[in-house]
Amino acid sequence: MKKIVVLTGAGISAESGIKTFRDSDGLWENHRIEDVATPAAWDRNPELVLDFYNQRRKNLLEVAPNPAHLALVELEKCYDVEIITQNVDDLHERAGSTKVLHLHGELKKSRSTAAPFTVYPIEGWELSMGHHCEKGAQLRPHIVWFGEAVPLIGKAAEIAAEADILLVIGTSMIVYPAAGLVEYVDPNIEKYYIDPNAKEIWGISNLKVINEKAGIALPVLTKELLQKA
Repeated sequence: MKKIVVLTGAGISAESGIKTFRDSDGLWENHRIEDVATPAAWDRNPELVLDFYNQRRKNLLEVAPNPAHLALVELEKCYDVEIITQNVDDLHERAGSTKVLHLHGELKKSRSTAAPFTVYPIEGWELSMGHHCEKGAQLRPHIVWFGEAVPLIGKAAEIAAEADILLVIGTSMIVYPAAGLVEYVDPNIEKYYIDPNAKEIWGISNLKVINEKAGIALPVLTKELLQKA
């Protein structure tokens, strides 16, 4: 069975109603990145950071997977599909995708400030000051903030190198290290880049650019790939 590796970004979630930095001139709900998505922000004002992610979590509970998410599930009928996502929502999982690697963390999980690998699910949408791990340390969002290392990038590179077909969906391809994953892919395989603002990626061969929203283009491409399987 051929392997399809999928790299998804904010665009695929935006079609479900998830708000992104791209939608508001670099602001996220009127907040600067530096105020809500960095280690320094957490040290300076953890209450603000917790409230910000609580609102993101609340928003997530109000939306649903869209046709692009569902199309990726359909591909599993004939392909080994592995998704590497820059998104912190769980829309891929809720749609039914079975292999999802979250490069930048997961919104519906928290982790201990004393033990970074101690991770807990969040029931509902609220995480507050005073919510502690069993060691008594404050819990923080299980998110890779700007300025932090991306622990799973090595695993993601290994997955990318195994691709027989690559799909890049809903990402600007300017955020590193995620954007660099295309460099690990076999240059001879088929590659598709779906995004309304997609452009040719310098140095990447056999790339078909599809300037369309994922919810429109991906179901069509899925039918084509299933017919060729």
